[in-house]
Amino acid sequence: MSADSAEGKTEQPDGVPAYRRVGHKGAGAIVSGNTAESFDAAVEVGVDMIEFDVLRAKEGRLVVAHDHHDALIRKPMDLAEALDLFGDPPLDGVEIDCDLKLPGREAELAGALAGSALVERAMVSTMEIESLLKLRQLEPDLRLGWTYPKTRRDWTQYGWAGPALRAGLSAIRRRFPSILERKAPQLGVSAVWAYHPIVTPRLVQAARNAGIELIAWTVDDAERIRELLDMGVDGICSNDPRLFEVAERKVVSAAPES
Repeated sequence: MSADSAEGKTEQPDGVPAYRRVGHKGAGAIVSGNTAESFDAAVEVGVDMIEFDVLRAKEGRLVVAHDHHDALIRKPMDLAEALDLFGDPPLDGVEIDCDLKLPGREAELAGALAGSALVERAMVSTMEIESLLKLRQLEPDLRLGWTYPKTRRDWTQYGWAGPALRAGLSAIRRRFPSILERKAPQLGVSAVWAYHPIVTPRLVQAARNAGIELIAWTVDDAERIRELLDMGVDGICSNDPRLFEVAERKVVSAAPES
């Protein structure tokens, strides 16, 4: 499938709403993420956008790594090296999202995207409000995404956190739609990247009211992807982009016959 260059979303089978298929770290469930091989694997299974992490390493350079531990246990690509990959096949037809992990060096990131002629194909997402405001001043044409909530871990992995996690997520589901409608215009963002357990029809509507896209992260279950498609999200980010086709088949099979 080829991506629609105007919308950045793949044309879907009949009955499946258009949405942006996003490969998390490329295709982290297929090949080790944040690598050239993972990016290639993501394109091979039909993503529209590749999300990768941008971290300020301890020595100061920008690298493609999730955190400092990740940067220590392997040799991560420099940001410039990663961006160069998107100028040649098979990566020259996909969008990119740079997930900025820590505040600082926003000017260097914006300059690297401009220098690689990737501003039009790129988005920068981050949990850091400070970074969003700086990037908006530095590069007005760059699409920005607000990642929410601000957390460094997927707490669903920790069974002991269950009761507190459920209570916290319930509170966020109630409060965040109104927060989003109020803050999105102030931040000048094009999208909100929302942790998928907090995505509800009310949040989808709030994003529409704010005039921005809603991209759900990180979803590694085909049934949950189907649920999110039914809600009308604009994009879904997954470690395993093969699940998109599985979920789309579920949507088609559940559609009433005309």
